[in-house]
Amino acid sequence: MTAADRLRPDIAWLSLHSRGVAALFALALVLAFGFLGSRPLWEPDEGRYTNVALTMLESGDWIDPMRNDDTGHWSKPPLTYWALASSFSAFGVNTWAARLPSALSLLACVLLVWLIARRLAQGTQTLAALVYATMLLPSAAGQMVTTDFLLAACEALAVYGFVVFRFSASPRRDAGLLVMWLGFALGFMTKGPPALIPLLPIALLHVLAPRATPARWFRHVAGVALFVLVAAPWYAAVTLRHSGLLHYFLGAEVVDRVATDRFGRNGEWYGWLKVYVPTLLVGTLPWTASLLRWFGALPRLLGQWRNASARESDAPRLFVALWALLPLAVFCAARSRLPLYLLPCFAAFAIAIAGVRHERGAGLPHWPWLALWAAALLALRHAAAVFPTDADSSAWARAVRERVQSPVREVVFVEDEPRYGLHLYLGAQVERISRDPLQVHDYNPKFDESLWQELRETGFGGHAVYVTPEMGWNGIEQAIRAHGFRARRLGAPYAGRVVFAVAPDDAGS
Repeated sequence: MTAADRLRPDIAWLSLHSRGVAALFALALVLAFGFLGSRPLWEPDEGRYTNVALTMLESGDWIDPMRNDDTGHWSKPPLTYWALASSFSAFGVNTWAARLPSALSLLACVLLVWLIARRLAQGTQTLAALVYATMLLPSAAGQMVTTDFLLAACEALAVYGFVVFRFSASPRRDAGLLVMWLGFALGFMTKGPPALIPLLPIALLHVLAPRATPARWFRHVAGVALFVLVAAPWYAAVTLRHSGLLHYFLGAEVVDRVATDRFGRNGEWYGWLKVYVPTLLVGTLPWTASLLRWFGALPRLLGQWRNASARESDAPRLFVALWALLPLAVFCAARSRLPLYLLPCFAAFAIAIAGVRHERGAGLPHWPWLALWAAALLALRHAAAVFPTDADSSAWARAVRERVQSPVREVVFVEDEPRYGLHLYLGAQVERISRDPLQVHDYNPKFDESLWQELRETGFGGHAVYVTPEMGWNGIEQAIRAHGFRARRLGAPYAGRVVFAVAPDDAGS
């Protein structure tokens, strides 16, 4: 009997004959897929992730994530890119396919919150899943091309497996350990070590409220072996293939993101206040008041949990508190801080909110009120789709098409922030180059090549379009002329940038 067979009773609980559960998942489907492909890609994150996935799909190399033919992109493991590339392959190269993995992750999290809450707080599962589906941050993130929602779904799967193991009386509960380690392995393939943060509340619960009948040792060994089997091969392959990559992973992507502000992610001592307090207050709308009540009740609960027998009898609620608070503390302490980093915590927040409302007898809200809130969320999405912004990759693509009639093979940004979303709209590679020679090899270089290297490759009529800030145009034009080429403006400047082509100096303008 497989692990899936042993966990099938949980799925059987999803009786869609219940009007409340049916309405919940109908609402979740609307919120997951409503206006999914209407908003253009926004730079930088959506453009960067789709660009890497498209490069992977076009090259056929699904092992080395690349931002173009010359430069790797090693800041994230490949699972998100695999999901995006698979979606593009199945549904075409468009924004709907780009956002499909996030929408499916939202639905997976709604289902997993329902299943976890049924184990931890029977009777609150539908409310908990409803809270999760309608909170502002998950609803908004489900419309973004990001690694964070896939990570949230993997972590929720891991926690579900642990909850089955810890809070089930079934003799087959040990199968939950396999599900837990599978979830952690998939998360590790999505975002690396941060995927293992839920192990902190799991371990601390074992210390504070150990289960009387622990799993047999070989179940733990089998779970860890499954983790290694799923998560290790890719890391082993790329670190053996690329000398120094392991040092980059451990140094830059782990130590530096935790202990330094190398990546400029709100690393000030007060950065956690600036980023995470608004994320909690605004991101949990319209349920913020209930979350604040839960935080307000924590001192009383902590007082109760000083007693070992109280911790054991109240272990489900203790675990929810640990699951919500310990990752939050880790993210506050780390010096790399962005709002979406908290997204995996929102499953615990939803269950905590449902518990507070259940204790107060609030129960499920009226469906007309929820329909009104859902309509507001959809209206916000429509507004975002038509909102003019310099981050809109499709607007950049239109600007290039208006200036260039022939096919564009490559868009080269000269000492400017690249718009990687152009890959989706133009089918062109995107590069970022420096006017000065490049000296140091880096696995996360700011520039792909020097100006001279790029001119040697594409300067002789290679269907390349160049972009540079207008304020630096004179210097760039002189540097191009010094290399024996001539730069020719293509139309008027766009968004403060000069769009131009390059040809050998003797070819004329």
